[in-house]
Amino acid sequence: MPLALSASQTAPRTTVLMPALLLFISGAAALIYQVIWIKQLSLVIGVEVYAITTGISAFFAGLALGGLLFGRFADRLGKPLLLYAGLEIGVALLGVGATLGLSMAAAPFAWLDRQIGLLAWFLPLLLVGLPALLMGGTLPVLMRALAADPQHLGRAGGRLYAANTAGAIVGTLLTAFVLIATLGVRGSAMAAAVLNLVAALGALLLQRNRATPAAPAKTPATPHTPARLAMVLYAIAGGVALGYEVVWSQSIVQFMSTRTYAFAVVLATYLTGLFIGSSLMARRVDRIRDPWGLFGLLIAGAGLVALLEIALLGRWLIVLQTQAEALTLAMGGSVLLGMSSRFAVAALSIVFVPTVLLGAAFPLAVRLCVGPHRVGRDVGAVVAFNTLGGIVGVALCGFVLIPLLGLVRTLGLLAIIAATVGYVAVRQGHGVKKGRRQAVIAVGLAALLVAWLTPVDRLASLLPGARNAELAFYEEGRGGTVAVVTQGKGERAFHRLYIQGVSNTGDAMPSLRYMRIQALLPLLIHNGEPRSALVIGFGTGITAGALLRYPQLEQRVVAELLPSVVSAASLFKGNFNAANDPGLQVRLRDGRQELLRSQQRYDLITLEPPPPSAAGVVNLYSRDFYQLAAERLQPKGLVAQWLPLPTQNIDDSRSLVRSFLDVFPYATLWTSEFHEMLLVGSLEPIELDAARISARFEQPGVRDALQDVGVASAAAMLATWVTDRQGLERFAADAPAVTDDQPHIEYAPWVRAKEISRVLPALLDLRQPLPLINADPAFVERMNIHQQRLMQFYRSSLHAYDGDREAWGRDIREVIRGDGANPYYRWFVGER
Repeated sequence: MPLALSASQTAPRTTVLMPALLLFISGAAALIYQVIWIKQLSLVIGVEVYAITTGISAFFAGLALGGLLFGRFADRLGKPLLLYAGLEIGVALLGVGATLGLSMAAAPFAWLDRQIGLLAWFLPLLLVGLPALLMGGTLPVLMRALAADPQHLGRAGGRLYAANTAGAIVGTLLTAFVLIATLGVRGSAMAAAVLNLVAALGALLLQRNRATPAAPAKTPATPHTPARLAMVLYAIAGGVALGYEVVWSQSIVQFMSTRTYAFAVVLATYLTGLFIGSSLMARRVDRIRDPWGLFGLLIAGAGLVALLEIALLGRWLIVLQTQAEALTLAMGGSVLLGMSSRFAVAALSIVFVPTVLLGAAFPLAVRLCVGPHRVGRDVGAVVAFNTLGGIVGVALCGFVLIPLLGLVRTLGLLAIIAATVGYVAVRQGHGVKKGRRQAVIAVGLAALLVAWLTPVDRLASLLPGARNAELAFYEEGRGGTVAVVTQGKGERAFHRLYIQGVSNTGDAMPSLRYMRIQALLPLLIHNGEPRSALVIGFGTGITAGALLRYPQLEQRVVAELLPSVVSAASLFKGNFNAANDPGLQVRLRDGRQELLRSQQRYDLITLEPPPPSAAGVVNLYSRDFYQLAAERLQPKGLVAQWLPLPTQNIDDSRSLVRSFLDVFPYATLWTSEFHEMLLVGSLEPIELDAARISARFEQPGVRDALQDVGVASAAAMLATWVTDRQGLERFAADAPAVTDDQPHIEYAPWVRAKEISRVLPALLDLRQPLPLINADPAFVERMNIHQQRLMQFYRSSLHAYDGDREAWGRDIREVIRGDGANPYYRWFVGER
């Protein structure tokens, strides 16, 4: 049955459809803003969990306050559609202004934070909160503009909520799959503003074509007790729902990817559940005899289902994901579409059903809470209470419950709270309330039983690396889940680090090699006398620990985001007990914020973040970041950037190199391991003095650390040279740089299979003679021999990638024959 525009329900059908379309467009714009603002906030206040939660809370608090304020105001207007149009125009102006302001706010915020402390937070919070304030008014104002028949308020609210949510789904997917990759962050905000203006124009046209203006509402009556109770219960339900989202975000990642696409698909699935639930319930909500009882059952049922889905997770989900991907590819879908189908299967299995139930509760809440003469105010209050409850739920789960109880127990507690909400609601019902009361009690007892029976390490046992291995460390804490898994057997056993269910790195020989080179090579080639170094990203602690072997360093600093990562460090071999060494200063802070908030300068800044394609990481590979890092260098200082080869396509690798070259006029490229390379840049010329490098290498701590990973001498170290700026310019060519505004690497196409077989040869083809000084002919000859052997090893590895086992065996035997004592080469043939 169509929505009505007046109590007499005489509005034409075409006008009835318009409000839903307006909120669809408005919802799409709102999610575009939300996605890009959260991304920008990570640069302004850091990606640390408290900072991001505070920023998200500001957004939702603005929505809640806007719903309350503008809902009340709309009830006093004869033409609330004009207010709606004004709100959309205001969102367009403030939305673009907030985006531009956030893009320039990082440095001012850091300065204000040092000067006035917590008061500095008003800057980003106001930038986000003011446009959100206007967004929050759109739903209650448009509901008031409908002036729906009191008998059909639930249906009207459900349909408009569904339309707004459907727009949010489109906005989420558009932002991740299209907008930021093509328009950048600011361009995406401009696109959202255009949508706001289209919605405003639509509202003005709707007002112009109305047959009869809506009459001003009567003076609001004092809400009766059940309405207040319904709002309180719906607020608690909002907290539970957002609590689920926090738990899901940490539970689902091991079945997903670190790519932005994965998180966009999960969010879209979450919103789709709300959309379907509210749409289905809107059709029949006004005919339901016991709205209290059904509301209670939906909230309680959502809690139990959410808990059961985690308790029943198993290998079946991975099999189902694989089948979905294969089917998508067989139907002609792209690799990205195939991977997205994997993400969708995981999201449908874990997120979808509870959100359908939660979405269905909204029309019931509207029917229970909204009076015929206070539509704007009451709808605003419903949205505001639910939103404010969500803020509390996010904070409690992220900062208190998960660190204290873990994910499974937190989900169990949320299910019990949901059952309690359901029981209180059912007691307000009539007719069949006895049966429904017993049903809700049964749901609560079932939730308690499932929570008790589900092992607390349920999710840990599902880690990909834990299937046939030993779980050595597992901690569910603030900001993410950290696990360490022991893999391999006997002397070839090693540990692997998982963060949020995704493998990051480990202490196998290849990792030991590139991480020690990451720290020590820049120190060896430094033109001055390096005294200070900063490592961004603790990880296994191997890079940080290598700094301890360089005796001339007076200050060694590491910036690490997750405390659990540091706690797990003692399990990894080869890091020289870095986490507990007093010579290493570990600062629990986002690496970019460490540079932004401290004026300290370093002789070396070396980076080992996650791959650039991972969500939220690209800004440690951007031109803007390198400019900040360059400002924190001492004279002759160096920045060393890890360059992974197989984690992005070759065109994206060119963009990564272009970003580096745009800042550092003197840049060099070194090969640190088959899968990794190292960019070293400076604002001053880098002079490679063989005599000085040899003397530094021969320091006992340095020599032993490098010989353990197959770098036997200074000549062997310099044999990892590839090219200088000239070769890097040829490689980067005209590739667009990665910037904070154009983070296209994060939204790039899916990585092609065996991409390393394309990018590694392209980079090695750039090799140029090493411009050494103070090198005698014997040293140069030894260096050339080491380089030839290293290149032969790389050729053998490429043969292995191509499946040519015969060629691999032939080349690797020659490598071992020439340098059989090298532990790096021997590791690949299973020898120690």
